Amino acid sequence: MKLEGKRLIWNEYQKEIADDNYFYVRSCVRQNFFPAAEKTFLRYMKEFGKNVFENPSHTTCSGIGYHSDIVPIETAMTMVARQFALMTESGYENFVTSCITSFGLYTEILDTWHHFPEIEEKIRVHLRNATGREFVKPKNLAHASDVTFKLRKEISKAGKYRLVNQNTGEPIRVVEHIGCHYSRMFPSKGVGGAEYPYVLVGMIEEWGGEVIDYPERRHCCGFGFRQYLIKANRGYSISASKKKFESMKPYKPELILTNCPGCPMFLDRWQYTISEMEGITYGEKGQGIPVLTYEELAGLILGYDPWDLGLQVHQVPVEPLLDKIGIPYDPERKFLDKDENSIGKPKSPSFLKFY
Repeated sequence: MKLEGKRLIWNEYQKEIADDNYFYVRSCVRQNFFPAAEKTFLRYMKEFGKNVFENPSHTTCSGIGYHSDIVPIETAMTMVARQFALMTESGYENFVTSCITSFGLYTEILDTWHHFPEIEEKIRVHLRNATGREFVKPKNLAHASDVTFKLRKEISKAGKYRLVNQNTGEPIRVVEHIGCHYSRMFPSKGVGGAEYPYVLVGMIEEWGGEVIDYPERRHCCGFGFRQYLIKANRGYSISASKKKFESMKPYKPELILTNCPGCPMFLDRWQYTISEMEGITYGEKGQGIPVLTYEELAGLILGYDPWDLGLQVHQVPVEPLLDKIGIPYDPERKFLDKDENSIGKPKSPSFLKFY
């Protein structure tokens, strides 16, 4: 293919991301999995002078229920329309979501309304009858990882640390994992498309790390909604994660970076579970491979305290990564609450090293 043709195709996967004035909606599950991630996003957005607004009346988008065949599509559309109405009432037009599934659902609904305006009008009637509200569709729809990607150079310049091993000078080897609903359904809506998404790669490269390719790089994390939500199906979930771990292990990654609520939870927790089931670990010297969200990694680069980032709730200990980068931490504070009271130290796993 000629270079001009490649550039033309690549231009189709460049995404417009608003510069400021964001209406932000949280994830209904992230606050349970990694509770400090969204708080960290809001913290560095404020530090970089960005206006981010949250409406306390916003609700779940219903995405998990929709993709699990529990919530009908028109119900999901009406709930999303209410989110847009809250944005409109608050005086914003740039919509930013924390959750990848939400981002995929908003994108799907907006695309459906574009092709079938009669459905949009039907949903407007539903919303009006149910709440008395009206809405204007977002001028710009982005995921919070898009916004962090847009700020990656500013974060790098302000950062106190790099993704570099302080002892060897070598870049930290990072596996990036993109949530399935980020760009697989609508490739043009994600930075870099579906096969070569750049949203996390751009952060890793800008912050000094090395991106590791491996055969199952685009394989599902194992969540898959009904793979996990139905208890009898959870064997599919853990086997999907194991397939990824087995595929990446020969390449010796030192970090897994994600941008989806479910992905970091399963890639983190299943490492512990597999170690208990089979005595297998995937990191160095019996350790696991630390798994971080992009907000947590940005916070580390900026010099935030690891325990303020909530890294103590990760099943795979992060201290080996912190030591390599040279990020200080107080091991005595790891299991203290905000009032410096002990929350209790968990029992050590049978095989996975509890660093």
